Amino acid sequence: MRRSIGFLGSLLFACVVHAGSGTLRVGSQVLVVGDSATRVTELLGKPSYRTHAKADSGGRSGGKKGKGRKSSSSGGEQWQYRQGNRIVTIVVADGRVASIRDDGR
Repeated sequence: MRRSIGFLGSLLFACVVHAGSGTLRVGSQVLVVGDSATRVTELLGKPSYRTHAKADSGGRSGGKKGKGRKSSSSGGEQWQYRQGNRIVTIVVADGRVASIRDDGR
């Protein structure tokens, strides 16, 4: 009996960890971190709202940056989509999906 309770607890923990793993189901398709910005547009269409994401604060400080080069800590853009009662935020950096946040689960 105790083993089955431990197994169910482990299974529940695995499900919770997987829920924030950076995937989004769109109909029968799945969007994952690393997909292209074009794939996002194909699956979700034009975003309702688009803004610049905050830059990563954990970047290097005090170093010289090359001329005309972007900082490696640039945050990219946040694309927001409304799907029913939820808001899905996709962070796109360098033409790729950097993170997926679903604010309505």
